[in-house]
Amino acid sequence: MPHKLPRGLYALLDDSVRPALPMVEKARAVIEAGVGVLQLRLEQTPDRVALPLIREVVALARPSGVLVIVNDRVDLALAGGAHGVHLGADDLPVDVARRLLGPDALIGATTRTLADIEAAKALGADHVGLGPLFTTSTKQVAHAPLGLEVFGAIARSSPLPVVGIAGITLETIGQVAAAGAWCAAVAGDLLNSGDLVSRARALQGAFSSSR
Repeated sequence: MPHKLPRGLYALLDDSVRPALPMVEKARAVIEAGVGVLQLRLEQTPDRVALPLIREVVALARPSGVLVIVNDRVDLALAGGAHGVHLGADDLPVDVARRLLGPDALIGATTRTLADIEAAKALGADHVGLGPLFTTSTKQVAHAPLGLEVFGAIARSSPLPVVGIAGITLETIGQVAAAGAWCAAVAGDLLNSGDLVSRARALQGAFSSSR
């Protein structure tokens, strides 16, 4: 199972953003666009619906080698055959998730500081989400935005690949890449666009050209 996080756009597929568009269609679009990794954030989706959905997306992604990560839920990631999980501060600890998911699973952890990143690495994380970078309307965050300068200083010193998260758009993703991000997680700017395939490709291109 692949375990290295591919660089570039990290497509954050949130069931609360543009809910009228089915999650499978969101996933199909970013897979068609050639995105290397997508995360399923299924906070509004009951578990009995989420599990077959994860399995369907994993099956869709398999021929292209796209990695599928489940937000928060180690149990759903394991049962759904996903490549890994992303853990917030209130979720299972990274070391517990590692024991459950095994050595090849991708495990990311939400962090705010360099000390957080070092702690996540010690527990067995593969990469971290660092933020919030900018203000965002996609998810309530009780922390002030880091801004590019602070984000860049942390990213350049990080012992793990850093995924920039929160409020990233096509206009700013290049700056995030230039600041030292390994990936840039995008939800609203991607999912609210008229053409998800074209937007995903544009986001990926802007990231790659600014690294």
